[in-house]
Amino acid sequence: MKKRQIRLLGTSLMIGLMVMVSPIKAQNPNPDELAGKDVTKNYISTAMPILLIAPDARSGGMGDVGVASTPDVYSAHWNNAKFAFIEKDMGIGMSYVPWLRKLGTADMNLLYLSGYKRIDERSTLAASLTYFSLGNIEFTSEDGTSMGVYMPNEFGLDVTYSMKLSDNFSLGASGRYIRSDLTQGVDVGTTQTRAGNAIAADLGMYYQSETNMLDVPGELAAGLMISNLGSKISYSDDETEKDFLPTNFRLGGRYTMNFDEYNSVSLLADFNKLLVPTPPVYDENGEIISGKTDDVGTIQGAFQSFFDAPGGLSEEFQEMQISVGAEYWYDKIFAVRGGYFFEHENKGGRQYITLGGTIKYQSLVLDISYLIPTTTLQTSPLANTVRISLAMNFDKRK
Repeated sequence: MKKRQIRLLGTSLMIGLMVMVSPIKAQNPNPDELAGKDVTKNYISTAMPILLIAPDARSGGMGDVGVASTPDVYSAHWNNAKFAFIEKDMGIGMSYVPWLRKLGTADMNLLYLSGYKRIDERSTLAASLTYFSLGNIEFTSEDGTSMGVYMPNEFGLDVTYSMKLSDNFSLGASGRYIRSDLTQGVDVGTTQTRAGNAIAADLGMYYQSETNMLDVPGELAAGLMISNLGSKISYSDDETEKDFLPTNFRLGGRYTMNFDEYNSVSLLADFNKLLVPTPPVYDENGEIISGKTDDVGTIQGAFQSFFDAPGGLSEEFQEMQISVGAEYWYDKIFAVRGGYFFEHENKGGRQYITLGGTIKYQSLVLDISYLIPTTTLQTSPLANTVRISLAMNFDKRK
């Protein structure tokens, strides 16, 4: 079965995911479509883009930075190595994101559950669940005939182990099971679809060290994480038709200034790049005229993603997403934050400002964030996105 057929069936249900990545292409290009293609907007598409959505309100309020932010219960998504430096003995967290309310989707949402438990002074175990529901959607055939109302959904379940290798450096590793049930087993022509299943791994590194600049004590931190490196995913029994997972490379840093025992400010920056092949440019006969084939394996695709863009080095730089953020804490009980996210217009064009805050009472932590698009404010489906997170952290009982 052709990918184009499956996705034609689910065009309406994929709208919510496509704003997070680029429009999805067919594996076998149609020469008639390619003849007038705008090759400057060469989007990269993957399956399961929900795995890249910022699930928590804290990082969501800082422009989606998090690879080197101070460790918290949501570290599995941003950098699993940070768990080794977490201060508390154990914690649980839940985050809820109503999705694309600008489009009138009342029942589309993202739910994220996470928890951690320190094993000893150097190692920590953690687990998390990412669940995305596209709500009730009516499936229709190519001629518009109703095929029933379904509730497509996707989820990823992972387990993490993080360990300090020194007083300043740690490593983290996660294993993830992924299930994407977008077609709900609906037949397309004579072919039966099924839920896609895959496994993936995350590898993270984290470094933090105390510093004193201009007589202001503080902390420097840096982090790196490769996430969702795993098998391809298929929605039918045709094993030749598979999609890449959103394998992602994230690198960033943080500088925290502790002005006194009550006031601190952190400045953060992240750089992201999908480790997925860039689609090549075809001629009117469907032959590659620029770039490299994207019909490759996961590992080859990850290495190839650094030099396969048809536009050369300039296009490779366009594929980098940049996030910057700042966070102010007062007495470790109240925080305000802001940030900015940038993606080149030829690679999706998401650009937005984020704002957020935290209220902490004893072991309870409440975070909230708000997203403000800076391009096409009136039409952006991301406008008015709100994230709400609730966490509880506990010290070890004596």
